[in-house]
Amino acid sequence: MNGPLADVRTAVKRFLREHRPEQVTVAVSGGADSLALAAVTAGLTEASAVVVDHGLQPDSAEVAERAARTCRDFGLPTEVRRVEVTGPGGPEAAARRVRYAALRPERGLVLLGHTRDDQAETVLLGLGRGSGPRSIAGMRAHDPPWGRPLLRISRATTRAACDELGLTPWSDPHNEDPRYTRVRLRREVLPLLEEVLQGGVADALARTAAHLREDNDALDELAEAFDGDCRSVDDIGRLPTALRRRVLRRWLLRENVPELSDSHLRRVDALVSEWRGQGGVWLPGGFVARRAHGRLQVEPVQS
Repeated sequence: MNGPLADVRTAVKRFLREHRPEQVTVAVSGGADSLALAAVTAGLTEASAVVVDHGLQPDSAEVAERAARTCRDFGLPTEVRRVEVTGPGGPEAAARRVRYAALRPERGLVLLGHTRDDQAETVLLGLGRGSGPRSIAGMRAHDPPWGRPLLRISRATTRAACDELGLTPWSDPHNEDPRYTRVRLRREVLPLLEEVLQGGVADALARTAAHLREDNDALDELAEAFDGDCRSVDDIGRLPTALRRRVLRRWLLRENVPELSDSHLRRVDALVSEWRGQGGVWLPGGFVARRAHGRLQVEPVQS
């Protein structure tokens, strides 16, 4: 039987059949996307659920407990994990960071309720910030320890699936707050693009992300197969730009440099492709990359 709930069930069933996780946990906020995901997953495999209470709103504990009760009604053993949102960046970035830390499992996959609409917003954010192809390629469906079975399902479909199930999802007030960039993309930019381009924008952006992921994967495989000296300017200088930057990225990650952005990589690449005797490149985690005597090196910043 066709319908929104059947569409969600088909997507989750296909994901579980393809990836066969040894353990499944569903991350649940109480919103339509995660509730539909939790309800369907409970009927397909043995799983549990986790609700993260960020404590950012006066009734957050009540909202978290309500979501947990709903998951238990599905037959999912459910835990509420309370976190403190602190650290650098705005509230969105800080909340995301502590949420993922709280959800990270010891084994298996945590299923997240990201939809095609979330993917479209992610691609637009990457485009607007000039973040490079890795960011514009969006989220992966299978990105251990995270799983996103609903990336081909629209947000409207998950809401309709909840209607079929007789569920009343929670509506996060932050999703209506225009101070957040993603909210304005969702409520202003994407509807305008849909109007101007006469529909299909979210699906087109999701397809674009999929094409870029395929290209990125191919280039990453070539970078992994590179058998030259990644510190030697002569060796890596002969590579095409896109491949060279991926070789550099792999080298920097092996050196434990965290949170590399496209901007960081371009500046390190300039030590090879635009060498003018410039100084070192400052990198996240307290590292600096330098060029000396035709070789690259990365070292901790001396305090």
